[in-house]
Amino acid sequence: MFKRALIVVHRWLGVLLCAVFLLWFPSGIGIMYWPFPTVTAADRLARSPALDPATVRLSPAEALARLGIERSPEETRLHTFDGRPVYRFAGGRGLGTRIVYADSGEEQTEVTRGLMDRAAAAWTGQPMAAATVEPVEEVDQWTVQAPLRTLRPMWKYSWPNGEQVYVSGTDGEVVQYTTRASRLGAYVGAIPHWLYFTPLRKHQPVWIRVVIWTSGVGTILALMGVVIGVWMYSPSKKYRYAGAPSSIPYTGQKRWHTVFGLVVGIAAATWAFSGMLSVDPFPNLRRPAPGRRDAPSVAQALRGRVVMADFAARHPADVLRDISHLTVKELEFTSFDGQAVYAARLEGGGTQIVPVQGGPIDGFDPERIVGIVRAAAPVPAAVETRVIDQYDLYYLDRTRRQPLPVVLALMNDADKTRYYIDPKTARVVRTYSNRNWVSRWLYNGLHSLNFPWLYNHRPLWDIVVIAFMLGGTALSVTSLVLAWRVLGRKVATMAAAAAVAPVPARRAGLYGPPDPGAS
Repeated sequence: MFKRALIVVHRWLGVLLCAVFLLWFPSGIGIMYWPFPTVTAADRLARSPALDPATVRLSPAEALARLGIERSPEETRLHTFDGRPVYRFAGGRGLGTRIVYADSGEEQTEVTRGLMDRAAAAWTGQPMAAATVEPVEEVDQWTVQAPLRTLRPMWKYSWPNGEQVYVSGTDGEVVQYTTRASRLGAYVGAIPHWLYFTPLRKHQPVWIRVVIWTSGVGTILALMGVVIGVWMYSPSKKYRYAGAPSSIPYTGQKRWHTVFGLVVGIAAATWAFSGMLSVDPFPNLRRPAPGRRDAPSVAQALRGRVVMADFAARHPADVLRDISHLTVKELEFTSFDGQAVYAARLEGGGTQIVPVQGGPIDGFDPERIVGIVRAAAPVPAAVETRVIDQYDLYYLDRTRRQPLPVVLALMNDADKTRYYIDPKTARVVRTYSNRNWVSRWLYNGLHSLNFPWLYNHRPLWDIVVIAFMLGGTALSVTSLVLAWRVLGRKVATMAAAAAVAPVPARRAGLYGPPDPGAS
């Protein structure tokens, strides 16, 4: 009776979710190569024009003084905005984000339609006269992400070649960019895989509940299927199939469904469960234990305090002239161990460090980095450090864009915290602690199979993941066929029952006119 009940529940759960699984598996292949369109910091840097030292007249301290602010901001950058150099100050008490033009000292406060037009045209390199412009008043397919849904006002610029640019009316920045190719890639990858259908995704609480429930029930469905398959499987081949002994009692689609379920069923269950973790259904697993205190930030210790007065000895225009052989897109005013340095972001994504005192350098001494890390640790003697030139279990990138080599600092604290520090920029490029184990192993590990022995030997990772996706797709197709048959039988049974049901008779004339001779 228990086995029969298990089969019935599995069958009807399959009827409910077979189409969803058939969306998830093939789109899993698509999302490996075609992500959802988004505008990243690297995209902004790539499309930004190079800084011209002749136009940078004010120092950062002078620009900050124009705002009437004495306290140094937490972040200062020099880049190009609307064709002119600007200082972007961010962070700090009561400062927010402020923009001051480095050529005139005026603050950028108003976002005009002309400014937005120029931003969109500069992004695509297309003439503004060819664009169709419309306000974005409702969330559409390309602005369903949480950071974009609340950006209003927003304007959408569309060109005949398929390029679309979304510009924020608040700060004049390009916040979304799509092409025909990127939209098509999203439709075969991210949109079906993440259930990013606009009517659903724009209601985030509802979308989160749908993802949790479909993934959770899908996990149960897959586990039930594995239990049933193992229960019905006969190692001694007590069944018959095509006149020969068989380990599986079914024929046709049921047989194929059982075979695929036994092969990829466990992986399908873990995959559905790890997909549920993408929306963080168990936030308590990431919270620190009561009374636990965080160690001082290693990132802050490496940087130290930055004040604009420290850059007075070297004007940013002079720095740009000193490295004029490089195409500099942005200057960041930062520091290393309390000493002011310029970090020049270059065309192609590289970084050139230029100290305020001295010429350009290729990086920082790893031993000095280690000394700063030890000094920031609660127990300096417990810190272990080494330089690694290969990705490991907690620092990896299948596109191999994350920097190598890096300094690995093992803090050996209660959380087993790990810091990965790029010696070229002295920046912490990745951290990991035991608080992240759910995300690392149960989500990324089970869902993306992001393990070094696969990533470091591509296309091995591609082959393994695609093979699993194809197996899951085959399992989903057989499930869909079986669900269609179940529903078909139910509909046919209901139709047959309705056809033979007695029809209420009229009181008179039921069997023809009454016999006039009857008494």
